[in-house]
Amino acid sequence: MLELAGGLAARGHEVAVACPEPPEPGLRGVAGEARARGLEPALALGRGRGARPVADAADARRLRALVAARGFDVLHAWHTRDHVLALRAAGLRRSRRRAAVVRSWRKAEPLPRAPWQRWLFGPGTDGLLCVSPGVAAACRPARRGRPLRGAFGAVDLERFAPRAPDPALRAALGLAPEHRVVGIVARVQPHRRFELLLAAAAQLFREEPSARLLVVGRGTRRAALAEEPARRLGLEGRVVFAGYRSGDYADVLRCIDVFTFLVPGSDGTCRALLEAAACGIPAVTTRRGALPEIVADGETGLLADETPAAFAGALRRLVADADLRRAYGAAARKRAETLFAPPVLAAEVERLYADALAASGASPRPWSETSSR
Repeated sequence: MLELAGGLAARGHEVAVACPEPPEPGLRGVAGEARARGLEPALALGRGRGARPVADAADARRLRALVAARGFDVLHAWHTRDHVLALRAAGLRRSRRRAAVVRSWRKAEPLPRAPWQRWLFGPGTDGLLCVSPGVAAACRPARRGRPLRGAFGAVDLERFAPRAPDPALRAALGLAPEHRVVGIVARVQPHRRFELLLAAAAQLFREEPSARLLVVGRGTRRAALAEEPARRLGLEGRVVFAGYRSGDYADVLRCIDVFTFLVPGSDGTCRALLEAAACGIPAVTTRRGALPEIVADGETGLLADETPAAFAGALRRLVADADLRRAYGAAARKRAETLFAPPVLAAEVERLYADALAASGASPRPWSETSSR
């Protein structure tokens, strides 16, 4: 959301952010990240999830007042709760002057089909932004001709620029100079297929003794889903659990020689994969969700079948071939500059906003981003 907001502001648009403060001072959150980018939140929303007609009445009134005072024409929502808030603040559908409501669909799958969700993502959305062109195509039937676009996520290309890994950080992670590191950044959850990754890693280690697996991320079930299975497979010392990283995250990412991703999480843009590409790191992924659109097979990485042998084979091709890693990595960075840059996303969303404004009958003015997270 903030990469898009910054991209739109850089293109000369007035952008306001409405979001909650963190539950405790000092915790990382959207509001703090917005301030760090020079986007002071225009409205502090209450925290919450889902549609809450009664509990959110005050927030709806405050957002409606902000929209009226500043004359916003577009409200861009990112989750269900702020989508409903945006609809309540946008104005009556029958009114001559109302704001258009645009929604980001963050999952790499078709839209939900429950009756109220069919309305929410149909008539309740003037414009829909999907995480990729392929996902947009899958969602098109449910939109029934209403404005729709698919655009890849955006990352900070300067922060995630290709640089040599920090030897001291690698050493702190237990990685020696001769180790070739396969890395994943993901919350450890059952659906992320860590059992497949560990089985493939076991095969890879037998063929490539210098290979290591770096797992970056947290999860309340990390021990049961990843640490204990790694011990049972005899992978102690070869699988490194780096935990959740914040300040040194980009530097930890650069310690990886081959990035991997098996199943998209709640963020269908697969942001960590985009960040790895920006760092010039080739990838091996499955064909789920938007992964085959993000990774150009045989150019910036490899797409592999979901079997231990196939996945291990694809990883080994890159682990064992430094020249191939360099070539794929350079192509990944170029692809990131072409497709994953904030100005590229902002330009795509501008076109969606124009379509949504035309569909709603409004004329373009300043725009607002909202989030209840």
